[in-house]
Amino acid sequence: MSLFIARLDDRALVSITGPDAAEWLQGLVTQTVTGMSPGEARSAALLTPQGRVLFDLLVCQGPEGLVLDVDAAGRDDLVSRLSLYRLRAQVVVATAPGQVFAIWGEGDPPAHAFGDPRLAALGWRLHGTDNALPTNASVSDYARHRRALGVGEAASDGFADKAYATEANLDLLDGVDFRKGCFVGQETTSRMKRRGGVRSRIVPLLGQALPGAELLNGEMRAGEVLACADGVGLALVRLDRASGPLTAGGAEVRLAWPDWMPQSAPETGHS
Repeated sequence: MSLFIARLDDRALVSITGPDAAEWLQGLVTQTVTGMSPGEARSAALLTPQGRVLFDLLVCQGPEGLVLDVDAAGRDDLVSRLSLYRLRAQVVVATAPGQVFAIWGEGDPPAHAFGDPRLAALGWRLHGTDNALPTNASVSDYARHRRALGVGEAASDGFADKAYATEANLDLLDGVDFRKGCFVGQETTSRMKRRGGVRSRIVPLLGQALPGAELLNGEMRAGEVLACADGVGLALVRLDRASGPLTAGGAEVRLAWPDWMPQSAPETGHS
């Protein structure tokens, strides 16, 4: 296995600068973003007040402030939404130049690449303006790699404003800091985690299926196919109906559980 490099044209950058940048973003997103070291990256998301994922983010500490690695098609919408929260905070939210590269496989990554904070097996990310960086893989190659590992992205995989943060596995992929204090959607997210309310999760799917297809366990609805290409996809699956033969659109499919993901719903707890 060699080292693969793909320019992710479906991702783009947003800058957040100003004296209040980190503290301000800290109160909005799911992960702690204060006290980051230069070149450090953390996984986070901006949720709806009800706790569903609107935007997933990789938050990086740049030389002049924070840099967000975000979905390209939704970048302007994210900038607008964040700006609504600005009020009197001394921050500037703006689109930023540069491209996003994903690197994975065996070998040493290029200089200035940083490890993907969600899962080590994803590889590395690199932000830059150097179009000359050689690539040998495509956006779809990286999507297949990412989905096979069970890591979803809200816009690319069709679950924006559909899946809760825990259903999207943010709690398992270091995307939520439950000790950080307030963030948008915190109440629902904390309650689902604390009281054993995680009944569905996004899981890798192997087989041929169309996005939006109903996932069936016999005659019972077991979930929904979110994305699928080249035989690898993701599905939002009810954990209590995840075992046994599954079909989507009449075709047999199967779940490929990553070793980091629980395969059953937790017992309901009390607090």
